[in-house]
Amino acid sequence: MNTAQSPDATRNPGAHGPRYAPSLIVLHWLIGLIIIAMLGIGLYMVGLPKGLPFKATLINFHKSLGMTVFLLVLIRIVVRMAVGRPAMPPMQAWQRAAARITQVLLYVVMIVMPLAGYLGSSFNSYGTRFWGILLPKWGWDDKELRSVFFGVHTICAWIMIALIALHIAGALKHQLVDRDGLLARMLP
Repeated sequence: MNTAQSPDATRNPGAHGPRYAPSLIVLHWLIGLIIIAMLGIGLYMVGLPKGLPFKATLINFHKSLGMTVFLLVLIRIVVRMAVGRPAMPPMQAWQRAAARITQVLLYVVMIVMPLAGYLGSSFNSYGTRFWGILLPKWGWDDKELRSVFFGVHTICAWIMIALIALHIAGALKHQLVDRDGLLARMLP
């Protein structure tokens, strides 16, 4: 990915230095809010009894949100490669490494998680509807394969929760302790 400072990234400087391009800011917050909503819905719906019509509605809503996030993440990757990002403020090497690792893992989970959910849904009789449109099934009704993909999906959910907590903690540390303006780069 392009990590060089680009004209788009520096055109709108914040109080503490260059900011992300407006398109990346919008995508960051939109994706973040949808993921938090999806995690809440996902944790809630797994506790509902089978056969409940409301559960089926939540599952389909969750699947549509998941595919939406997947597409938005792909768009965000392309936009970030095109416009770059502002240079990181000075920080210790371990902090820079932790930030990069967390960011890479977030991207990996944001791609693997919806793919695993989609593939898990491909190995059941219901399939996946994307805002009402039935998507192609890539499998057949197979309980074992469905279980494997949904297991990966669930593990990704817990990893995502941990990574979001780490991401927020890091942003708050930079804002409240370091006061280096890092958070201002991504604020609307």
